[in-house]
Amino acid sequence: MNTQQRIAAGTIDADRLDRLAELAVKVGLNLQPGQDLLLTAPAEALPLVRRIAEHAYRAGAGIVTPILADPEVTLARYRHAPDAAFDKAAGWLYDGMAKAFDANTARLAIVGDDPMLLAQEDPDKVGRANRAMSIAYTPARERITNFEINWNIIAWPGLAWAQRMFPDLSPEDAQGRLAQAIFAASRVDGDDPVGAWEAHNAALRHRSDWLNGQSFAALHFTGPGTDLTVGLADGHEWMGGASLARNGVICNPNIPSEEVFTTPHAHRVEGHVASTKPLSHQGTLIEDIRVRFEGGRIVEAHASRGEAVLIKALDTDEGARRLGEVALVPHGSPISQSGLLFFNTLFDENAASHIALGQCYSKCFRDGATLSEEEVAARGGNRSAIHIDWMIGSAEIDIDGLSADGSRVPVFRKGEWA
Repeated sequence: MNTQQRIAAGTIDADRLDRLAELAVKVGLNLQPGQDLLLTAPAEALPLVRRIAEHAYRAGAGIVTPILADPEVTLARYRHAPDAAFDKAAGWLYDGMAKAFDANTARLAIVGDDPMLLAQEDPDKVGRANRAMSIAYTPARERITNFEINWNIIAWPGLAWAQRMFPDLSPEDAQGRLAQAIFAASRVDGDDPVGAWEAHNAALRHRSDWLNGQSFAALHFTGPGTDLTVGLADGHEWMGGASLARNGVICNPNIPSEEVFTTPHAHRVEGHVASTKPLSHQGTLIEDIRVRFEGGRIVEAHASRGEAVLIKALDTDEGARRLGEVALVPHGSPISQSGLLFFNTLFDENAASHIALGQCYSKCFRDGATLSEEEVAARGGNRSAIHIDWMIGSAEIDIDGLSADGSRVPVFRKGEWA
């Protein structure tokens, strides 16, 4: 047993870890009898991977295929690989994933890596590697953003991640604290996690139903450093919590989740906006993002840290400078009220309203399951090889809904539902 296994064995509540695995299979994925499962995870998350496999097979899974990543292998590339290697990606792997999804394989991702793993590496190499990976991943990612299959993301309390969040604690205590935070945010610290998610999904559905009834043409965000009008795609639909995938399975893509979200119009975004939390992107921390939009496109972008990586991401393709998602999250969400900065988008995006650069979710249209790529684009949906969420909400942000006739309806005041 190595050091990490000893720490995990002593600081992570085994019962709650098992509940998280069961929740991921039964609620996150709603895995169907006979359905295969493709699972990606950090190598250190094997205790969670094994529990997920057990629950998946108990639910009748056909075959569970795990793919593990290791930070030392990642760092070896940056320190020893030839320069040309950073323009390559394992396209064969992502083509295989796309083929698996076409065969109705469910997708589960476990996050938990060090959010600053690549902070000391050459930003040019980081940017090139990210771009190559984003492009190669396109076939698989499009199956996910189009909700062609049931998918889910959950978290493992990685040791390096925990030490980033709690640098003043011992490694054991830091990992224990992060595990507790993950369990609380994922609603597995009670006696009935499945029931808790049923109630939570109903509350999110109430919010999305109200927004769909309003049929706003745009949202106007105002606050410190922000005066941004986000036009909404024609025929957009708000969603939140449980969603119906095109394969007929209702799943919860994100655990945790506090958001309701929809598709903005790729050509109708104007103004400027400042991030309210750091963005952890592919092992790099990007802080104090400030961008300006004209005609839906980012024409100016800055960051106090990680700016080179941000610019590389924006230059991935034409759609990378346009929006593919806008999401509303109240400042009073449990993750926000925890007072913790997770340095991980899965959690931090559920503490604040956010926008996403790049690929849209075609599911977020009325009759979205029947629309072709051309019809999605005609309604204002964006297409890109990236999808990067970053946070723009806080207790100081107001949001108004703008109707087609020019009238305004308060949606958020001081970061809370109005």
